[in-house]
Amino acid sequence: MAETFAVLGLFDSADALAKAIPGVRDRKLGRLEAYTPYPIHGIDEALGLRRSPLGGMVLVMGILGALTAFGFQYWISAVDYPIVTGGKAPWSWEAFIPIMFEVTVLFATFTAGLGMLFLLNKLPFFGHPVLQSKAISAITRDRFALALEAEGATLDPAACEAALRAAGAREIEVVPAPERAPFVTSDFVLRSLGGIFLACAGAGVLMYWAVKLFPVLPPMSYMQNQPRLNAFKPSAFFKDGFGMRAPAPGTVARGHLPLGAATQEEAAGLANPLPRTREVFEMGKAAYHNRCEVCHGALGKGQGSLTAAYGAKPANLQAQQFRDYPDGKIYWAVTKGKNQMPAHDADLSETQRWAVVHYVRALQRAQNATDADLQQAVRR
Repeated sequence: MAETFAVLGLFDSADALAKAIPGVRDRKLGRLEAYTPYPIHGIDEALGLRRSPLGGMVLVMGILGALTAFGFQYWISAVDYPIVTGGKAPWSWEAFIPIMFEVTVLFATFTAGLGMLFLLNKLPFFGHPVLQSKAISAITRDRFALALEAEGATLDPAACEAALRAAGAREIEVVPAPERAPFVTSDFVLRSLGGIFLACAGAGVLMYWAVKLFPVLPPMSYMQNQPRLNAFKPSAFFKDGFGMRAPAPGTVARGHLPLGAATQEEAAGLANPLPRTREVFEMGKAAYHNRCEVCHGALGKGQGSLTAAYGAKPANLQAQQFRDYPDGKIYWAVTKGKNQMPAHDADLSETQRWAVVHYVRALQRAQNATDADLQQAVRR
């Protein structure tokens, strides 16, 4: 014989239902529940139902979400990768509030939805047994039902029916317990995976042929067909018609900071900020070779072949005058240029210019060595 889920008693009015509840509840035959076509004030207290725990669950998870967001942001901003933004301390909590709010809402929303469905509504069990009863059509119109439902132990249908009739129920219906088959089975898993695979394959084939048949429709436009600015072609976007743009007034390109000194004498007080390391020396050697060696020669003696061809006399960096130059004066000359020497501030970054100063100093310190030794040291 099938187990009984509930015994329903139908009443004609809400007052009759309310009067029947205390007597049936005192017998403690099972969990008491009422099914009505509209809400009835005070019926929850009469049935002894506790307040829904959903609000407390949402509150706890919302607080947990806020603390989680705060912890992650604090660790990233103040511990793992601290960055000072706008002069504020890395642990300035005021900047964390937007993300804390979003994560709080995320945790609370998922808790409300999943908690209601899986914990309170007992999913994945779909459909309440009372919905399959004969009395449900009357309950949803104008009748009121009081149900004694099985709660752990087996329900006694005879005792429940006697209690409901004594309380004034007009009709009685016994609702059998549904058969609960396992929700997750191998067949269910295989069908689900097969459905997902077919859906993905179908979407891929559809998108492939859509791009093939309609290649110019948004968002299927190819990258080469999109509007773009070519620096070497005319552009109707700007009033002057040129695609290549000059830097915005008052701005400086990254790596090309302006020199604070107005004259070479003012620059004499500047100190080289770069350490004397092999990496810095190699950087200065490369920049000197590309920009300076053509005039000053590989050893800084003014032996460049290009300048000799048109009669210029480049400075001999090995001369005592330039050996006595402070680093700042050499840096100023590389940046701003001197006499026929062009300025290199647009070609070399600030770091590269200071690296050239280190390399020039290395050439000057090797003055007492032979030319062969210098050539070997420079090329090493």
